[in-house]
Amino acid sequence: MEDKTFTISVYSENNVGLLNRISGIFLKRHINILSLNVSESEIENVSRFIIVVDTTEKWVKNIVGQIEKQIEVIKAFYHTDEETIYLENALFKIASSLLFDEKQIQNIIKESQATIVTVSRDFFVISKSGRRSEIEELYAKFKPYGIMQFVRSGRISVSKQKMEISTLLETFK
Repeated sequence: MEDKTFTISVYSENNVGLLNRISGIFLKRHINILSLNVSESEIENVSRFIIVVDTTEKWVKNIVGQIEKQIEVIKAFYHTDEETIYLENALFKIASSLLFDEKQIQNIIKESQATIVTVSRDFFVISKSGRRSEIEELYAKFKPYGIMQFVRSGRISVSKQKMEISTLLETFK
């Protein structure tokens, strides 16, 4: 089996130490986490972890099984990139003088469909949502002009198929 990118969704109670135990599952198997995001889910009082890894399907099945053994975990799923809709977000902080002095900067912003979030005397901040490749491309275009600060979020995603987690939780009420 060859390595593929998988997105693992973990629905859980929000308890201290769970993230550490989940990351330990990957550490034991020497699998690098490419992206990690934790947020509220569509279900009240339930958190959702989005974990992105490159591994084989055999290993991802094993990992999901180990994650589901954690007491706080309600259910875990895995999906390929083709089975999900996903984005990342990024912020770029750039010197304000470039916005006015370098016309190419304005063209880059427009062509990339990025958004100017704020402009101050010393800097401006651009927001870009999209695939990692789109954000990396924008980074490469801004780099020659100087980036004061850069940050990118982890992947956020939803599955194309209906996830039966809400129905599953109804059975526990």
